[in-house]
Amino acid sequence: MSGGSPEGVERAPRAEAAPGGPPTDDRGRRLADLVLRGAGELVTMTRPAHDGLGVLDDGALAAYQGTIVWVGREADLAREVGLAADAVELDGEGACVLPGFVDCHTHAVFAGERAAEYGERLSGVSYLELLERGGGIRLTVEATRAAGEHHLAALTARRLDSFLAHGTTTVEVKSGYGLSAEDEAKQLRAAAVPHPVRRSLTFCGAHFVPPEYEGRADEYVETVCEEQLPVCAPLAEWCDVFCDEGAFTVAQARRVLEAARARGLGLRLHAEELAHTGAAALGAELGCASADHLILATAADMAALRRAGAVAVLLPGTSYTLRAGYAPARAFLDAGVTVALASDFNPGSSYCENMQMVISLACQELRMTPDEALWAATAGGAAALRRAGEVGVLAPGAACDLVVLDAATRAELPYHYGVNLVDAVVVGGKPAGDVA
Repeated sequence: MSGGSPEGVERAPRAEAAPGGPPTDDRGRRLADLVLRGAGELVTMTRPAHDGLGVLDDGALAAYQGTIVWVGREADLAREVGLAADAVELDGEGACVLPGFVDCHTHAVFAGERAAEYGERLSGVSYLELLERGGGIRLTVEATRAAGEHHLAALTARRLDSFLAHGTTTVEVKSGYGLSAEDEAKQLRAAAVPHPVRRSLTFCGAHFVPPEYEGRADEYVETVCEEQLPVCAPLAEWCDVFCDEGAFTVAQARRVLEAARARGLGLRLHAEELAHTGAAALGAELGCASADHLILATAADMAALRRAGAVAVLLPGTSYTLRAGYAPARAFLDAGVTVALASDFNPGSSYCENMQMVISLACQELRMTPDEALWAATAGGAAALRRAGEVGVLAPGAACDLVVLDAATRAELPYHYGVNLVDAVVVGGKPAGDVA
């Protein structure tokens, strides 16, 4: 992608605010401080996958103060858009342009590393064995508790740099490695480190029963509700619970989620990953925005989630790393459930911040079509975060968050796997190099 002057687009001598809309120039054209032209394939994501995703050939778009004000064909750009005096002008040079990825399930704030455990698991050491000797999530909890907030924020910023470099412009970030009021709050504050990538923060104190409460899960749940939530709810938008075998029961998850809702948090839920526990049905009953993992979900679960308007967030990177089964994506789609894809970025079971790889796995292992997977990684993620129309789409009124690929077509994403196909990223109407 290169900068340059959009052919035929004039600089606006003055601007006036249009009633109920963006400013216009003295010819009534929408005023823009960023224009992208020359998109060989502009994937707007304004239509569903089965209807072509709203792709425009020879497309262009314009934004003002970080919000898209016009999308259309380049031939109409000069007639519809006038440039502010300091406008940024970008040339897509025939490449594919699409919305920034929306990664709606990550555990991106933690300290420590567990690379050695990966090799041990491959050689046959069970996760239970790792836990019993203080490894697994216990190792991450110990390291995260020991880390200072400044150090956690610096680690998070570096990870966000990688998310951005791979085309992700909105990330949901969970706590869950502190497991005390002080350390959970520390994680959430670190997750809010200044960075161009948009964040949606989730309190996940009910992620794991910490060692000091081993055998006393109900007592720990009370500390989550009575001690952690009062401190952490003001720092977060969501509450999530890992409701599964070896984690928290349906009754315990209900207790936490109802307490979180009373404090104004939206609800999310890890569900049906390791065993079928009834977590998905609980998520539907409580009106959770999403149920995530869902490897063992049933037809009844799918019907309940569809009726509740909950998004099924599928995490193929975790199945890939753990050599586990994959979620039944085709069944969810056939049942009319909204599907999102996410990385589940975490130090133990999915150490990958590349949504391009997630899209490829979804096509290969979940049997999703390339357009279904791309929609799920953008507009689907936005739906899971209740930000539909705000991010994950290129349309007037949405944030100007976009990715220019080093490819002419979106079909390259799952096909040319294992590499970074991102040539340039724009967040909030600013090229990534300018948004620090």
